[in-house]
Amino acid sequence: MSFARLFAALFASAVLGGAVAVGAAALIGGFDGDTTIVTETSAEPAPRLAPASGAALSVNEIYERAASGVVRINASNGSTSGSVDPFGGGQGSALGSGFVIDKTGHIVTNYHVVRDAGQVTVSFSNRDTVKAEVVGVDPSTDLAVLRVETSASALTPLSLGNSDALRVGDPVVAIGNPFGLDRTVTAGIVSALQRLITAPNRFTIDHVIQTDAPINPGNSGGPLLNARGQVIGVNTQIETGTGTSASGNVGIGFAVPSKTVKDVVAQILRTGRVDHAYLGISGQALTDDVADTYNLPVESGVLVGSVTSGSGAAKAGLKGGETEVVVAGESYTLGGDIIVSFDGDKISSIEELRDAISGKKPGDEVTLVIYRDANKSSVTVTLGRQPPSPQG
Repeated sequence: MSFARLFAALFASAVLGGAVAVGAAALIGGFDGDTTIVTETSAEPAPRLAPASGAALSVNEIYERAASGVVRINASNGSTSGSVDPFGGGQGSALGSGFVIDKTGHIVTNYHVVRDAGQVTVSFSNRDTVKAEVVGVDPSTDLAVLRVETSASALTPLSLGNSDALRVGDPVVAIGNPFGLDRTVTAGIVSALQRLITAPNRFTIDHVIQTDAPINPGNSGGPLLNARGQVIGVNTQIETGTGTSASGNVGIGFAVPSKTVKDVVAQILRTGRVDHAYLGISGQALTDDVADTYNLPVESGVLVGSVTSGSGAAKAGLKGGETEVVVAGESYTLGGDIIVSFDGDKISSIEELRDAISGKKPGDEVTLVIYRDANKSSVTVTLGRQPPSPQG
């Protein structure tokens, strides 16, 4: 069946509610939680997985090419209590998905699937199950890289696509193990781009893909593929609907983009860890309404709400706000510095500031242009290492 015929029959639910993890509890057959993320990883191109031309593949063709590269992951810390945390880790066992990225046995999945696990096993399409080593994890993007010892012939690497090239409405396919049902395929479209979701450690993951392809508990860590069979995201988090007891898909799912996965996995494979640069402020975008109402010296930038003690921002003397105001129904903290530039690039939103910081390493020195009251100045800040959580 072609994508054109398939999507003529699809429709998406518009119900928004609580975000929940899509890792499943193996001991209790379900899951419990609020926000979870699934991710993808980069891999060397595998010619057999790419179509001969730029033409879109059918869902069946994508499944035939990619399903053997998708694995089932079982993680256990040895407890039999059956209790799980909101991201699928903690006590008991967790079930998730993952996918092969190279012929040396590396596999990408979610951090929340293997969180605190004492033992991790990976099951392949030929039913072989092998123990896996956790190479490295990144709670800030909910990504993890595993490695298994098995023959290269048993490994089908999936190639990584360009998530930056996605457009709203593009067809996508998800493959994973929802509710333990091995290698289930679902299809949908890219419903939206540039969403924000919360990582297991409560930092924000940017540039997330929203899809209506059905994603359910057990899909965590599985690939979201484009019409050429390339991984462009990892199925991560779902909205379940406000005021309902349902824990399944209602047509709104999220995937961490392949661009993020590529960067994170490269660091893990190189050093076994991921170090994110950290400025140490909380803030929000300055709007025209706020600037006009309170006669601020600029109309765009980032209002510094608070500064984390001991951070690079604190050591550089940045000042947080103290006055809470409400403009057009939104709350703002005024009286602190306004950041308008980061290393020469204009900054007008907190997302732009996070993007600028993400391109740096801990220890890098950066120049911020700020306004304090009506005075413009430049401040040199040495970026630190992101702490385990926003609260430090």
